[in-house]
Amino acid sequence: MSANLISIVDDDEVAREAVVGLVRALGFTAAAFRGAAEFLNSDCLLRTDCLIADMQMPGMTGFQLYRHLVAAGQSIPTILVTAYPDEAVRAFALSAGVRCYLAKPLEPDALLGCIRSALVNPTEGRI
Repeated sequence: MSANLISIVDDDEVAREAVVGLVRALGFTAAAFRGAAEFLNSDCLLRTDCLIADMQMPGMTGFQLYRHLVAAGQSIPTILVTAYPDEAVRAFALSAGVRCYLAKPLEPDALLGCIRSALVNPTEGRI
């Protein structure tokens, strides 16, 4: 497994575990969290190399989590995932600096491309 830590934040247990399994199958180390607060209070926060967060979560959405991290000076390359893709939301998220915006179910090749891009070029190549 890669030494890079990919943190997955999704309130849906089935979806979260599916992404964890996919990330691990792609050769990365993965940590899973039920929500933004759990991630923000974890010891993984400062070790996370790439964040995959669901757009729709109670409390704090994936986009709100991304904005919170940026405001706190912790610019973790972030991939937002959603079961309800919206082109206007996608464009807004990407313009705000989100790395990728992907629709569920996730295509393994698309996710791998986003993760690799985030790890190699943390500020370039948004999808």
